[in-house]
Amino acid sequence: MKSTLTVTLVLFACVAFAQSTPNDGIRAAVLDYVEGFYEGDTVKLKRSVASNLYKYGYWRDAKTNKYAGEPMTFREAVDYSKGVMAKKRFAKADAPKTIVILDEEEQVAAAKLTAWWGIDYLLLAKKDGKWMIEQVLWQGPLETIKKL
Repeated sequence: MKSTLTVTLVLFACVAFAQSTPNDGIRAAVLDYVEGFYEGDTVKLKRSVASNLYKYGYWRDAKTNKYAGEPMTFREAVDYSKGVMAKKRFAKADAPKTIVILDEEEQVAAAKLTAWWGIDYLLLAKKDGKWMIEQVLWQGPLETIKKL
């Protein structure tokens, strides 16, 4: 009887461990997003980004050293990804893509991505059971990323 209970508990633990963790869907969406840009893969990008995407970023002007802002829509993100593929301007193999899940609720989540262009803060929503990126606020490039 004891051994049956032990085996049952071990099997239950193995099955529980093999199942995905709650934030796997968030991590997958952010990874598809960054790889969509890095690889010029519009399938990955469209799989992770909501059609109502609003992305806004701050980049530093090399001449003035001041930050300027720039918006990006879903269509512009897809076009950028297409341009990466057309020009074969892929990210380096060792380009950073560090993902940190900041918060997860039932319907919304927040994540931070470190990429070659800087830091992205992403807001995601669950749509039909799938995590999709709806808003992105980014800044880049950062000195710490340039050194990587």
